Amino acid sequence: MAAKWTYSDKVKDHFMNPRNIMREDNEADFDGIGQTGNIKCGDEMIVYIKVDPKTLTITDCQWRTYGCASAIASTSMLSEMVKGMTLDQAYTIKAKDILAALDGLPDNKVHCSVLGDKALRAAIDDYYRKNGMEDRITTTKAKIVCECMQVTDEDIEHAVLEGVRSFHELQEMTKIATSCGECREEAQSVMSGYIQKHFGL
Repeated sequence: MAAKWTYSDKVKDHFMNPRNIMREDNEADFDGIGQTGNIKCGDEMIVYIKVDPKTLTITDCQWRTYGCASAIASTSMLSEMVKGMTLDQAYTIKAKDILAALDGLPDNKVHCSVLGDKALRAAIDDYYRKNGMEDRITTTKAKIVCECMQVTDEDIEHAVLEGVRSFHELQEMTKIATSCGECREEAQSVMSGYIQKHFGL
């Protein structure tokens, strides 16, 4: 008896039949390249885009992903979604949009779709830098929430995407607010914001 597939049919399809994989060593043919990775889960994504300079529309999107089935399916779906979009439209794609297109992922795999949209924005930013359009770049740097333990808002986001739902769990994973404790209220607020952003809870 075949084992039951625990993902949606769309995830299975994009994993078994991924679209737009970068198969040639032709990075120079692309106008923007973005790379991101999550050391905790071992996934790494590289997204390559071609852009029509007159309309600032993405004409092609290819990728390389080293990771699990969810990471591969997420990047495959993303590459189909962005073709024909303007850079402004593509820049606003969020993890929840990729999740919806895939009919969902298990909670502990949502971080894979977040990597996809971050890699895409990095590729768009790369295009802007190469074409003297730095004023369009809106990517922000990580903000330190806990000075004592040097925990950033990005660290809290990764913890939420790894399954953290309570402040106690956040402390166990990041050691935040375990020294002076002055950041506790802000940390709880940041955690709640990311839970709402990614899971609507």
